[in-house]
Amino acid sequence: MPEVVEEFSRFASQYDSYSIIQAQVAKTLVEMIPFGHQTTILDIGCGSGMVYKNIMELTRSFDNFIALDFSPQMLALHPCATNIEKIEADFNSFHAFKNISLGEGGVVLSSSALQWCKDLDFTLAQIAQIPCQVYFAIFTANTFKTLHQVAGITSPIYPQSILKDTIQKYYHASFETKEYRLEFGSAREMFRYIKKSGVSGRERKLTYKQTKALMESYTLNYLEFEVLFVKGDIFESKTT
Repeated sequence: MPEVVEEFSRFASQYDSYSIIQAQVAKTLVEMIPFGHQTTILDIGCGSGMVYKNIMELTRSFDNFIALDFSPQMLALHPCATNIEKIEADFNSFHAFKNISLGEGGVVLSSSALQWCKDLDFTLAQIAQIPCQVYFAIFTANTFKTLHQVAGITSPIYPQSILKDTIQKYYHASFETKEYRLEFGSAREMFRYIKKSGVSGRERKLTYKQTKALMESYTLNYLEFEVLFVKGDIFESKTT
């Protein structure tokens, strides 16, 4: 069965217990990478270290690993090692990547994070200043599709069309879309998961009355997730 997203700092201590879909997504992302030996790996929105843990489980070879996240609580949960550098930075900010250089053979990864870009074009423009191949896994607006339809609300994250169009402004990219379903024994269990996994991100919260009504009217016993997997090569013009 698949896994989930993240609520960042608030439920950091419980994050791994509720990150079912995210763990599957991180594993799939790492398996996409044709690893030889990497010099430096940058993980954007590293969270508690799912990408790093999968890299280690698959015995991928690298010299240095940079774990970047805006949440100090998440960085505290990320594994430590002599070749791991942790950077507390918000990928929505202008200075997040200014002092990062990966060198030849470096690679940029991001799993289950970039859907929360405040300005996707801005953030990708900053990442594209690092002249490396990229691998992204990004949740799309079709995540919670039926739930949003029943609630009468719009997804707070980007639709697949906007993700693809914006990514192609900065990278020669190939795409693969995967859908996941996560089943629950009860509506209450499902909504507890939504709250603690962070899949709702920072979207406006429903009132107690609205939530109760939604729990009664949402008839599915599962949540839907859609993830866009991206492999991108930098345009030469973006590195000059």
